[in-house]
Amino acid sequence: MKMNYFVVGTNDLDAATRFYDALLAGVGLHRISPSDRMTYWLGEGFAFAAAKPFDGQPATKGNGSMVGFSVGGREEVARLHALALELGGACEGAPGARGPRFSAYVRDLDGNKLCISD
Repeated sequence: MKMNYFVVGTNDLDAATRFYDALLAGVGLHRISPSDRMTYWLGEGFAFAAAKPFDGQPATKGNGSMVGFSVGGREEVARLHALALELGGACEGAPGARGPRFSAYVRDLDGNKLCISD
């Protein structure tokens, strides 16, 4: 079994799309926007999306929820962590060794928690 896709909620799809377009630039993903409430970034066997909630209620951060991106190396972890902060994200853990992985943690503009690891 493998993960099919992951969606984070947003209250401002335009801002979320700009944030993730900049954060995910150069990592081999293709963006599509199939509707006015969702944007996808697609790769080989991988899909990530930001979406306004289907039920029309405000998006809230998932307490205990997190999406992880494996980016291939320590330098890329550090670069993406710094970029996320420049784009308005919040630090949830500076780049460093955590167990067998080198990881960093950020929150996006809506408070969704992201892990960036090697």
